[in-house]
Amino acid sequence: CMDILKAVIDRLNELIEEHETNPNALSIDAGVPQGTVKSILNGESGNPGSVTFKKIIDGFKEPKVTITDFFDTEVFRSLEQEIK
Repeated sequence: CMDILKAVIDRLNELIEEHETNPNALSIDAGVPQGTVKSILNGESGNPGSVTFKKIIDGFKEPKVTITDFFDTEVFRSLEQEIK
């Protein structure tokens, strides 16, 4: 059973690989401090802010990634509800 944080980290890493970039370049393209991107990818930031998260997604330029693109995967569709 995967949790949302792990799913977000995995998806970010997947997009970094697909876009042939790296966390440092992504942070520059997104206008987000390198430490912020690294803390998210390392799981140290358990709840990144929505504005920061949107900036990071916007950092993927060619091809552009939207919030919908980010979350429209089987992993996110199959996550269990957090509230039980």
